[in-house]
Amino acid sequence: MDDIVKAALKKWPNVPACYGWLALDARGDWYMRDDRVQAAGPFPQVKGSRINHDKLREFIERNYDHDERGCWYFQNGPQRVYVELESAPWVWRLEAVPGQAPRVQSHTGQDAHYQTALVDETGRLFIATDLGLGVVHTLDMETAADAIELGHWTVAELHNAELPQRYGHCLSPQAQAAPANHMP
Repeated sequence: MDDIVKAALKKWPNVPACYGWLALDARGDWYMRDDRVQAAGPFPQVKGSRINHDKLREFIERNYDHDERGCWYFQNGPQRVYVELESAPWVWRLEAVPGQAPRVQSHTGQDAHYQTALVDETGRLFIATDLGLGVVHTLDMETAADAIELGHWTVAELHNAELPQRYGHCLSPQAQAAPANHMP
């Protein structure tokens, strides 16, 4: 977490959390979801405005974390902005390494260590790592397939609906929040 964020938390410790305004899709893209977008429908059916500003994306990614309920958020100064997730809290990018299992890196740039691979009923590939559960980016499926074919990874089948409970993450903090906690 950035030092400026830590300082803001100390200065203003009781700022209410924000729900529904930020989302992460299965390709690692961040989306802003204002009132109009939220009224148009839930994420990911209605995504909102993709965040393209590099410095803003980097700030969000440096201050991305989860609470004790498994709800992921971006700590924006003193305010916790909860994140709606399309499929998992992490999106994995893979880098082929000749003769070895691929290198796994999160959408935030953190290295992760492979633990197990899971495929859901729609064919999406998830990887559990030391950082938690994430979905493999669609552009890296060939690298993942090579890792499986070469025996570096084994894959278990699991229904998508079982993933949040099994791996302790919440796809929609907004849906869990009481209406009184929702801030525009």
